[in-house]
Amino acid sequence: MKWEQLTAEQQHEVNRQLDTIRRGVADIVPEAALKQKLIQFVVTGEPLKVKLGLDPSAPDIHIGHTVVLHKLRQFQELGHEVQLIIGDFTGRIGDPTGKSETRKQLSEEDVKRNAETYQKQIYKVLDAHKTKFYYNSQWLGAMNFADVLQLAGKLTVARMLERDDFAKRYAGGQPIHIHEFFYPLMQGYDSVALHTDIELGGTDQTFNILMGRTLQNAYDSGEGDGQVAILMPLLEGLDGVQKMSKSLGNYIGIDEAPNEIFGKTMSIPDELMLKYYELTTSISNEELAGLRQGLEDGSVHPRDAKVRLAKQYVAMYHGQEAADEAEQHFVTVFQKRSLPEQIDEVTLAADQLEAGTISVFKLLTALGLQASGGEARRSVAQGAVKLNERKITDPNEQLQPQTGDIIQVGKRKFAKIVMQ
Repeated sequence: MKWEQLTAEQQHEVNRQLDTIRRGVADIVPEAALKQKLIQFVVTGEPLKVKLGLDPSAPDIHIGHTVVLHKLRQFQELGHEVQLIIGDFTGRIGDPTGKSETRKQLSEEDVKRNAETYQKQIYKVLDAHKTKFYYNSQWLGAMNFADVLQLAGKLTVARMLERDDFAKRYAGGQPIHIHEFFYPLMQGYDSVALHTDIELGGTDQTFNILMGRTLQNAYDSGEGDGQVAILMPLLEGLDGVQKMSKSLGNYIGIDEAPNEIFGKTMSIPDELMLKYYELTTSISNEELAGLRQGLEDGSVHPRDAKVRLAKQYVAMYHGQEAADEAEQHFVTVFQKRSLPEQIDEVTLAADQLEAGTISVFKLLTALGLQASGGEARRSVAQGAVKLNERKITDPNEQLQPQTGDIIQVGKRKFAKIVMQ
C-alpha cells in the first residue's frame, strides 16, 4: 500500500515508529524500505521480524552489548517480534579476522550452556514473551552439498572482496581461505531461512548484515525487497577512546556486583554521558533533551547526572533496592572518604597460613579480591591495597591476619577477615 492511501492516523503511527527507530542509530539501509515495511505493518498488523545474531562462545554481556538490545526492546514495544540467533553453526568458522589461530570448537553442551546464560542476561532488557531463540544449525546443518553450491553461486568473489578485512588481506598478500567466504554467506542465509524483515548490528557488521538483504533478493529472483539493515554505533568504553571491551578492561558488565556497576558508571567521561543515556537506557527523547539542556546551561551537574545513570543501571540489572544501597555505598566510601557500613565477611582458614603468616599477594587471592597473584602484585605496586587503612607497598610483606581486619583494593573492593 502507498503512503497516500493511509489514513491520517495510520500515517501518524508510521512516523511515530520511524522516529523511535531512528533514535541513536548510525545508519538505516535503506530507510525507504523500512518505511514501506512499517506501512505494511500498520495496515496488516503483522509484526516485523527483527533479527540479531549472537556469538555462541561469548555469553558475558556488558553495557556496550546492550546498545542493540535496547533498540530491539524498542521494536518489541512497537509491536514487533525479535529473532535471536545462536550461531552454533557459523561459530565453527568464526567471523574472519585475518588471524591464523584456529577457533576453538564448541561442544553442543557448551553452546546450550552459553545460550542459557544469554537468556538469563538478555531478558533483563528484552521481553521474553516477544523473543524467539534459534540455533542456525537447524537449517545450515540440514543443507547438502548441492544446497551449498547454490548458496555460493549467489555471490561473486569481487563482491566478497568489498569486505574491508578481505580487501586488506588480499592487497597485502595474506592468505584468505575459501571457507572464510562462507561466514557472511551463512549469516546472510539465516535471514533467508527466517524471512527476516530487519537485522540489527554494530557498524562493524555492515557487510555481513547487508549480505542478508542481498541473499534474500537473490533467492527471491530479485523481485522482493530484502531485509533492512539497522546499524548501531559502537560504544566507547570507560577510557573514552576504544570500543567497550572486556579484553581492554574498559567495560561495565551487567552481571557485575551493584557497587562495581555504580562505581564504574561514575567514571564515565563527561562528554560520553549523554551517549550512554541515549543508547543504553530507556530514557525518553523528551527527558534526554531536558538532560542535555541542563548540562549545557549548568542547571544539572555532571556528577548528579552520573549518579542517576549509575542508579538506573543497577536497578535495571539488580533491582531498585540494590540501586539505593549502591548509591549509599558510593556516598559513604567516595564522598565521605570513609569505610562502608556494610563490608562482606570472608572466611580465611588457618591452614592457608604458613607459621601464622601469609604474603599480601596470596592473601588477596585467597580472599577473592584479586583473580591472580600477578593482578594482586600490580594492585600493590599501584598503591591500591590497604590493611586497616594502612597502605601496603610490598606484595611479599608477611601479614598475621586477625578476625576483623579489613582489606581494601582500590575504591570499591573490601573484605572483613574472619579467621577459622
